[in-house]
This record gives sequence, structure tokens and C-alpha cells, in this order.
Amino acid sequence: MPGHLIVISAPSGSGKTTLARAIMKSFPSIVFSVSATTRPRRGTEVDGRDYYFLSREEFEKRIREGRLIEWEEIYGNLYGTLRSEVDRALENSLAMLFDVDIKGALSIKRQYPQAVLIFIRPPGIEALNQRLRARQTEDEATLRRRLERVPLELELGTRCDYQVVNDDLEKAIAEVEHIVMSRTNLEPIHSS
Repeated sequence: MPGHLIVISAPSGSGKTTLARAIMKSFPSIVFSVSATTRPRRGTEVDGRDYYFLSREEFEKRIREGRLIEWEEIYGNLYGTLRSEVDRALENSLAMLFDVDIKGALSIKRQYPQAVLIFIRPPGIEALNQRLRARQTEDEATLRRRLERVPLELELGTRCDYQVVNDDLEKAIAEVEHIVMSRTNLEPIHSS
């Protein structure tokens, strides 16, 4: 049985992390691809579970050595996907879920054509603006930069295999579950 790569991407604030967590809960056999980053740990984040926290020097060394499938610098921090994680999942016939930006998703698809790309669209720019502001985790300049990226992200999202509008979380989760079931041999586990 071959492994499966499932990639969830979206503009920041569209709910991709919430959807990824729901899919992990629905399909406990799917392993999560942990990204590497140079940003400092926050709160209770754990190295190897939330991210692999690397120094900038170590991250750049891995780029030079071709050990990252994709990477990008976002607001001064580097983020990327470790090739060894993906290869390990495929070699062990596992299903692996990615929660990455759209450029990273498209890079994964170029290198692993069998990957299933699911783009989560916000119900609209204003709704996205409200969601980002409700977080109260970023200053105004960072919010503006995030929102300025959205049109390009939405355009690139049209290159994905599937697009799911997240205007209703339960409906979006059901749509993503259906996509996962149709592209893999996995069945969701729902608690009653």
C-alpha cells in the first residue's frame, strides 16, 4: 500500500490549522508533517511536535544540502518541510498531512505529484480581516502585510486539486474528510 501526502493550504486566518487538527482527529492513522522553523518557541510549543526549532545557520545548511522540500522566509523567520520526514512516511506507507502556505504546497506537488492539495478559501477578504484582527496576536503592520498577500494566495490556490470555502467550519471539515476518503483508503473515526 503506497503512502499518501495530503496538503492543506490557505491564507493566514482561513482556518487551515483548525481544519488540519480536525482531520488529524478524524483520521488518527495520518501522521502530521512537522515543519522546521527559525522562529523562537512560543508558550508550550515542543520541539519535534509543533515545529523543529533550528538556528538560522542550521536551517540554511539544510537548504544548501537539499534537505528541505520547500522553504520560505516569512516576516524574518524561515519555515520549511524536511525531506526526510516525507520520505520516511512514503517508505512506511503512511498518510502524512501538511499544513503549509500555498507556495510550499505547490512546491510539494511539483516534487511529489501524487500529493493531494486542498486549498481552504476564506468566505471573503472582509471575513478574513475580521478573523485576523480577532486573534489579537499581531500588530497593525503585520496584519496589513498578511492581507496584502491574500490576492496572490487566492490566485495560486486555484492550482490546487481541491478548493474548500471555510464559511462554515463543520461543513468544511466534512468536505475535507470526503476528499481524504476519496483519495486514500482511510475512513474517519467519529466520536458520538
